[in-house]
Amino acid sequence: MTIKEVAELAEVSTAAVSRYFNGGSLSEEKRKRIKKVVEKNDYTPNAVAQTMRTGRSGQVGVIIPRIQSHSMSRVLTGLMEMLDERGKTIILGCTFGDRNEEVQFVESMQRGGMEGIILMGTSLTPRLRGAIADCRIPLVVTGQNFKNVPCVYHDDETALYDMAKRVLAKRKRVVYIGVDEADTAVGKARKKGAQRAFREAGLDPAAMPCILSDFDVEGGYIAGLELLKEYPDADGVICASDHIAHGVIRALKDAGRKLPKDVSVTGVGDSWADLISDPTLTTVALYYEECGRVAGKLLLDLIDDPETTRAVDRIKLGYEIVERGSI
Repeated sequence: MTIKEVAELAEVSTAAVSRYFNGGSLSEEKRKRIKKVVEKNDYTPNAVAQTMRTGRSGQVGVIIPRIQSHSMSRVLTGLMEMLDERGKTIILGCTFGDRNEEVQFVESMQRGGMEGIILMGTSLTPRLRGAIADCRIPLVVTGQNFKNVPCVYHDDETALYDMAKRVLAKRKRVVYIGVDEADTAVGKARKKGAQRAFREAGLDPAAMPCILSDFDVEGGYIAGLELLKEYPDADGVICASDHIAHGVIRALKDAGRKLPKDVSVTGVGDSWADLISDPTLTTVALYYEECGRVAGKLLLDLIDDPETTRAVDRIKLGYEIVERGSI
């Protein structure tokens, strides 16, 4: 069966059938008629021929650093909602934290015929900066504020500033547990926000007690053990992520500390686990699904019109402090 035959059976033009498969504008009546013919005849257009004819594969490459991240799965949910509306499919690549892999994926996805790329970035290395500059297809970064690159990011610095202010108003000996500052958002911006709150509280931000952790719960647990050793009198802990916070809580409870009576703990992310932890976790809610939707819309705009002025859009999203039982 051909597109022409589908059009004849559905009593529409071949252009209407083409728009149906490419996610273009189409009346609901015509869409239903075409869908009925397609499903009845189990028709699938030839993807190679379609790409050659339209110059579009209908595929978008998505590059993520970790597959086990709750926040990234939420960004993906929002992104897929937006792309599905336009008939786009996702080709997923995971770097597992290897920054060289980011560059390789950006290059290989262009060769693979992707229409555009969503990069859930970590840090803008010189190699990645060059790969983005040389990219021949639209590319949008999520989660990081990269200059001169279309991106959708969170207000990480102000969010941690607000959270740290709340903790410092209630606690005297506060410790910050963060991640490697090579990660511009989680590592650098969030720490900077906490330091700003320390400064406003009359404390030396350069002397802010700080421990580094990996991103996962186990890393948080190890950081919690270090906290107990280096700062045994700490009565407040500000964590750069929920995963870290849950690991810290486990370490503190194993050591017999009562939360929040002896020590309070806060995180960032507002994950489902925050509601079932004991105590429930006070955290920063970031709008991950919205990040995915906004990034998808921005990428689709760039695909439709690569010369648009939106090519340098940098969109900052808000946040919300969710106060629960751990503070």
